[in-house]
Amino acid sequence: MDTLSKKERSARMALIRSKDTKPEMIVRCSLHRLGYRFRLHRRSLPGVPDLTFPSRRKVIFVHGCFWHAHEGCSIANMPKSRRDYWAEKFRRNKERDLSNIQLLRQDGWKVLTLWECETKAPERLARKLTHFLGPVSNIAGSPMHG
Repeated sequence: MDTLSKKERSARMALIRSKDTKPEMIVRCSLHRLGYRFRLHRRSLPGVPDLTFPSRRKVIFVHGCFWHAHEGCSIANMPKSRRDYWAEKFRRNKERDLSNIQLLRQDGWKVLTLWECETKAPERLARKLTHFLGPVSNIAGSPMHG
């Protein structure tokens, strides 16, 4: 049973952001440290990816484990009240995520989904980002700009 009133629960849920979340900020900081530059929340792309790398045709989604029902993750617990509501909400979220990824791939984009729980291991996160994005291009250090 929920310990908050409906009004209190609604107010608490309204505080949850869809962008500039803590996991997203961790990924952005890691990318900057590694030397990558990116665009944020490009609305012209399906699903409005959190990070876009136009010249590489790559996008990254940073998903909250709870909201996107990360299977096998301890953060992604099913609420005890209104189970039918939450099960349907999580099903729709997952369906929408898959549809957006499919649309992006059909348009030639490579897609990486990072989970909130993955942001808790900085070294592993950095390796995953580098593996997905490839080498950092250093325009300032290139022979043409040297």
